[in-house]
Amino acid sequence: MKKSPPLVCIVGKSDAGKTTLIEKLLPELSGLGLVVGTIKHDVHGFDIDHPGKDSYRHKQAGARATLISSPRKLALVKDTPHDQTLDELLPYFDGMDLVLTEGYKRESKPKVEIYRPEAHPEPLCRDDEQLVALVSDADIDLGVPRFGLEDTVALASFLKARFCPA
Repeated sequence: MKKSPPLVCIVGKSDAGKTTLIEKLLPELSGLGLVVGTIKHDVHGFDIDHPGKDSYRHKQAGARATLISSPRKLALVKDTPHDQTLDELLPYFDGMDLVLTEGYKRESKPKVEIYRPEAHPEPLCRDDEQLVALVSDADIDLGVPRFGLEDTVALASFLKARFCPA
């Protein structure tokens, strides 16, 4: 059985900068030679199909899963009986060196918290044993390496060394 890629959850409160951090980290990690995938958790649900499109019509007619494929990409829309765990999602990332998630703060997986005091008065992961790094503009010590909000080069190097040592 193939080994799943390592996974790191980027967590923080709303408006802390999770998406921006991931956007800045991805080119740095790619520049280090890593093939990186991402998972975005959406507690509100989402729709990728739109009325009138063929894939939408397939779904309306009873398809439980629809895979849309083109020469350069694919998307799978599949009904699920429950919110999928990260372990259930990782098999979709075959061939990746590392997977970053946005969200999943309650999962027992390695986490990098982005903490900004103006977004939330206290860090989310203060007592979380899975916290591996903190990204913050606050002078706070949680017993893990701390990186500045713009220090994505150093954070990428840290993540590669910790999770993808060649």
